[in-house]
Amino acid sequence: MNQLRSIPEYKNNISRLAIKLNSNGERSVLQGHPWVFENSIVKQNKEGESGDICIVFRKRDDSVIGIGLYDADSPIRIKMLHHGGSQKIDAVFFSTSIEKAFKKRQSLLKTNTNSYRLIFGENDGFPGLIADVYAEVLVVKLYSEIWFPYLRTIIDSLITISKVETVVLRLSRNLQQSNSDFFDGQVIYGELKNDVVEFVEHGIHFSANVIKGHKTGYFLDHRDNRRRVGELSKGKTVLDVFSYAGGFSIHALANQAKEVTSLDISKQALEIAVTNGKLNNYSGKHKTIVGDAFHEMTKLIDSGKTYDVVVIDPPSFAKQQSEIQLAKKKYTQLARLGEKLTAKKGLLVLASCSSRILADSFFDINQQVLKASKRSFKVVLKTQHDTDHPIGFPEGAYLKCGYYEFLQ
Repeated sequence: MNQLRSIPEYKNNISRLAIKLNSNGERSVLQGHPWVFENSIVKQNKEGESGDICIVFRKRDDSVIGIGLYDADSPIRIKMLHHGGSQKIDAVFFSTSIEKAFKKRQSLLKTNTNSYRLIFGENDGFPGLIADVYAEVLVVKLYSEIWFPYLRTIIDSLITISKVETVVLRLSRNLQQSNSDFFDGQVIYGELKNDVVEFVEHGIHFSANVIKGHKTGYFLDHRDNRRRVGELSKGKTVLDVFSYAGGFSIHALANQAKEVTSLDISKQALEIAVTNGKLNNYSGKHKTIVGDAFHEMTKLIDSGKTYDVVVIDPPSFAKQQSEIQLAKKKYTQLARLGEKLTAKKGLLVLASCSSRILADSFFDINQQVLKASKRSFKVVLKTQHDTDHPIGFPEGAYLKCGYYEFLQ
């Protein structure tokens, strides 16, 4: 039975709000930005509830400049769905947006890959909504309750276009505390035979726990970097720092690296990494180190250990403005540790997923640290997200990755 029929309707009567903004807010909407902050609203015809449709009017001539959804619980009070003149927000609108997103993923889906991000939040016109496909399982993660009234319609379209057999709903921490009829890890369509779902990424086999894993179960944004690191690791020794479930490690092993060491603070994550490795054929050794990355890297340096390839992909260090300076210090420290652990003529790969640290700033930190090391090196490549993570606005560009090859 199609379990989508059991999704509750949150509101039969979705209100329409007439909104006018101050000059900064108006300019932001006209420039296509997906966020309208609470302090930008200067006129609103009535009280709104999350999920209400906001029609944004230009002050000068009362023309419609955009349509969004009202979020009563967020300082980002309006999440924009459409920029420009009047637009009906209905099933056709959502299905058309999903079809556009799917078309952007076509080049990726022509590779030996059956895991991809179908909806990348604001960047695909769905602020606060992520949809990831793992083989036949779709995981939808919500970060705002604005989507509850539209969930049935959106998921119907997602199922139709992705042809998945199962849909799992994941909720952000704040939504888990809300008084909704949904819960995190809820199977809302089809059956989930196992919480751990196997999938393929450029011919390499992985698994993700779609019920309890981070985010939707896995991190898809680094896919192309993992492929590239794997290809560069044949016959080499590799250190994968902040390895989580072993994304870089498994690609390296599957490409016949001689020895791969996965380092992470989570014993459970490393157990998943080992399991993921065994889904593939490899001949090299797979070692694991459980512990704080900074501490364990220092210990490895003190022991004189070096690796042909070192990958350092930490979690976000700057989730708020006040953490930016500390984050920069941590990136500096990691670059220094990474340089010391990289063997002669080795490759150091440094990544950041902190959206508040701009790419230029991150790459500049790496450049300064490596220059100070007095070792000759060249910048091989600078990359961003994979193709299923298109960038639609400045804040959407969070991932950056630099490849540094030492010449001595």
